[in-house]
Amino acid sequence: MARLRAAGRKALIPYITAGDPEPVATVPMMHALVEAGADVIELGVPFSDPMADGPVIQAACERALAHGTALHDVLDMVRRFRERDADTPVVLMGYLNPVEVMGYTTFARTAAAVGVDGVLTVDMPPEEAHELVRALRAHELDPIFLVAPTSDRRRIEAIAAAASGFLYYVSLKGVTGADALDVDAVARKLEEVRAVTDLPVGVGFGISDAARAAAVSVVADAVVVGSALVRRIAEHAQEPAAAREAVGGLLRAMRQAMDAAVHPAETARS
Repeated sequence: MARLRAAGRKALIPYITAGDPEPVATVPMMHALVEAGADVIELGVPFSDPMADGPVIQAACERALAHGTALHDVLDMVRRFRERDADTPVVLMGYLNPVEVMGYTTFARTAAAVGVDGVLTVDMPPEEAHELVRALRAHELDPIFLVAPTSDRRRIEAIAAAASGFLYYVSLKGVTGADALDVDAVARKLEEVRAVTDLPVGVGFGISDAARAAAVSVVADAVVVGSALVRRIAEHAQEPAAAREAVGGLLRAMRQAMDAAVHPAETARS
């Protein structure tokens, strides 16, 4: 994130649910994401009660869980991804329960060993995260936290103090896949966030197409896209190659639109 910021480039962070539509599809899809322009991969750990996720990602979790995909399987997917890609950062996104069952220290040690770079546990507030944060930082993993539209300055300060890597700003009051993105409101909120922290800020929820990705990239350090990709995976659940092609096509369009929005003169010359 620091290198991208120094270069004046905005990060594109795709999300997929590990094990969806079946476990063997995940690692090839991760490589396809990188080939299509991903700067960071957000890999979802399937969970039975995904409270922040809308119906598209909930269904993806159900498909993954139907194949028995557990946290240790997700960690093994990262290990296999690292056999070919040692550079692209991987952030695990999920909920606290599987991590707590494994144990914070065991999880952090194993995640670091297989090549995870950051961890976002949606339902772990910073006030209760001290033990987990200590375990993650002891193994050089970045704890990443969500900032909401309703977070006030004091709350943002507390979140930023616990976080590293980047902050994830939830662009709207709702769940993933919602369709009510207000880029002007996002820009105003990011001004509040940047007044209290130098951490890069990624924006997710509600980014479904190249135009929205481009608009958000102008005001954010990173664009996070999930439901739009997961929906395409579901549409081609029986055709892994077609799923990768559909996901890659959307991601490449987002990458091109983001680059054009941030550096229009350079894009026009190229």
